[in-house]
Amino acid sequence: MNKNDIYEYLKKENIWFEVTEHKAVYNMEELASVELPYPEADAKNIFVRDDKKKNYYLITVKGNKRVDLKEFKEKYGTRRLSFASENDLMNIMELIPGAVTPFGLLNDTEKKVQFYIDKDFIGDQGIIGVHPNDNTATIWLKTNDLIKIIKSHGNVVNIVEI
Repeated sequence: MNKNDIYEYLKKENIWFEVTEHKAVYNMEELASVELPYPEADAKNIFVRDDKKKNYYLITVKGNKRVDLKEFKEKYGTRRLSFASENDLMNIMELIPGAVTPFGLLNDTEKKVQFYIDKDFIGDQGIIGVHPNDNTATIWLKTNDLIKIIKSHGNVVNIVEI
């Protein structure tokens, strides 16, 4: 699914969302220069794999958080983790670096990526901001709607404390 496919899917499913169009951004520092309606709800997404290249994980946290992969491994019982390659990112989620997003899971035809989302997104307004498979926009929607979308697609969803 590309950006327009995501928008159409959300409209068809009658899911509330807002879009902020912006210049292409490739990291959280670049995104900081963009005026966002819900900056506290912006997500950082990390695509990692285990040392055997058998298990893949998408970890989504608030933009100001850091993810310690060693701590994550201990807490959630994974093998040693490292960042997945650009090839893996393209082959599995059809994304480029800088455009990593939970919506990429909708392109994971084998449902091989496990989704870990920080429970901090559930509280407060319950809104999350992620790219719509393209780093020239941020889409805002209810976190619970995003979780339902990913679960209905068939990927494993874990709501965790990171």
